[in-house]
Amino acid sequence: MEPVLREARPDVVLVHGDTATSTAAALAAFYQRIPVGHVEAGLRTSNRWLPYPEEMNRRLTATLATYHFAPTLLAREHLLAENVTAGDVVVTGNTVIDAFLETAARDDLPVPPRWTQLDSSAPAIVVTAHRRENHAYMREICEALRAVAELPSKPQLYWPVHPSPRVAPIAHEILDGMPGVVLVDPIDYAEMVAAVRGSAFVLTDSGGLQEEAPCIGKPVLVMREETERPEGLTAGTLALVGHDRERIVAAARLLLEDRTAYGAMAHARNPYGDGHAASRIARWLVARLRGGAYPEPFEAQIAAAQLS
Repeated sequence: MEPVLREARPDVVLVHGDTATSTAAALAAFYQRIPVGHVEAGLRTSNRWLPYPEEMNRRLTATLATYHFAPTLLAREHLLAENVTAGDVVVTGNTVIDAFLETAARDDLPVPPRWTQLDSSAPAIVVTAHRRENHAYMREICEALRAVAELPSKPQLYWPVHPSPRVAPIAHEILDGMPGVVLVDPIDYAEMVAAVRGSAFVLTDSGGLQEEAPCIGKPVLVMREETERPEGLTAGTLALVGHDRERIVAAARLLLEDRTAYGAMAHARNPYGDGHAASRIARWLVARLRGGAYPEPFEAQIAAAQLS
């Protein structure tokens, strides 16, 4: 980053989310005395080890950032509780929703690899699992997925398997060759959007999918014990099912067999954005860098869009 920043000398560096690269880029910009804007700022759990290492990545990035673009009002409250200056925190929604909605609306999305091997007459479940804190439970998670595939409704499981040696060997050992289960290598973004669009719901330990899938009406069962996205739990778009086999199977069965329960999650309002976060961020930055004020209070915008 250092030679790039020295050459470009940008007015601001934007970093997104909670990856190690986001924190490293923010630190590089800080060393060059360039303001950092953190997109998707303010997500928190109560435990610095969950998720690991992402929770600490985003806390470190927050200390380096000058501008904080929070997806929700709760995220803004987290930042204010950490003594971030109120005028530097802006509630915008999340840009991942902008990208997901735009991509899902395309009529030329690619068919995901081996998707056609699924029985189109049965409900499809998209699966992802890779979190470090779940490595110790990966065998139990895979056994749970096997049990889900054996449910009377015969759901079809589609899993782009993470190549981690703590994930892929166990997934293939337990699930390879099982009827109704398709394991594929990691797929690209457009293929993943297409898979989620074609699914009934999602089983995941991911972070982003907790926001993305509900924006097109897909319930999410979160295979973690804690989430930094509690707004989804409150809204009803998410349910925490942990890594326990019985909990995972029971939650999946409920969505597969109870139309009322499924409808409640599928039609709940997604609290993470309306598809206009990027334009809000850009307009706010232009006004701020030119020394002006943004003409409309963001909290009023968010409330009007019912994103809180």
